[in-house]
Amino acid sequence: MTAEDDDALYVLTAVLLTPAQFPSVLGDDYPEACAALGLEPYAEGYGLVLGQDGTGARWTVATDDVTLVACAIAAWDCGMEYDLSPGDSSIAAALPGWPLVLAVSAPGVPAPHDPEPEPGQEAGHAPLVPPDTEHWGPAQRRMGADEIALQWAAWREQVDGDVEFVEPGQEPNSGIRKALADMRAYVDRPPPPGRIRSAFASGEARALRVDGPGWSMVARTDDIAFLLLDDEPGEVLPVGRGPELPGLLKALDDIAVRPAA
Repeated sequence: MTAEDDDALYVLTAVLLTPAQFPSVLGDDYPEACAALGLEPYAEGYGLVLGQDGTGARWTVATDDVTLVACAIAAWDCGMEYDLSPGDSSIAAALPGWPLVLAVSAPGVPAPHDPEPEPGQEAGHAPLVPPDTEHWGPAQRRMGADEIALQWAAWREQVDGDVEFVEPGQEPNSGIRKALADMRAYVDRPPPPGRIRSAFASGEARALRVDGPGWSMVARTDDIAFLLLDDEPGEVLPVGRGPELPGLLKALDDIAVRPAA
């Protein structure tokens, strides 16, 4: 989009909101992430376009043209230009604010700010805001898991290969035990879409991301896992393979949501 007037939008970035890929700060699963934005959790998903209008106001536009947004993201990742301009008929919602932290802003417009309600209209959806990074909670736990997934090799180097299965050399941890019990229950009764996600990893392995009430796990199907707990702020707890983890990870991968090929 281009901004030729106050109603147009300078596009700054875009992200996918689908069962297989969504901003984890919004929720533990896809329906929860959609609910945070007031959207219906349609199976096809959405693309989220973040930008500023001609006055500098922050806006998040949800479009059901997922392919268009995916193509734009792929092009940008390759350093190519791409004109991301969803058609009006594809726009599911235009929400004030941004749910993510952006370090960029549009040139030639006022600094980013929340839009004011239109005169004579009642305030609608409260402006979206990124999570508070000063206090540990579910959003921070999920963001921590995101970082481990991105920096897997660096985190893996910090752990001995013979780490124990349930407890990493410490007293029994009820949080770890609960998370593992929740994951076993997922195998018997699959959770909402997006709580178990599988992506490509090196070799024949898959990278798993599993979330639940109070915990997040990042794992490789051929390696160990890392757990983060709401009850243990900032702690990253390794879970070794042992006799049970390989089978559990395979079972979770079998029911995981995977990105479209």
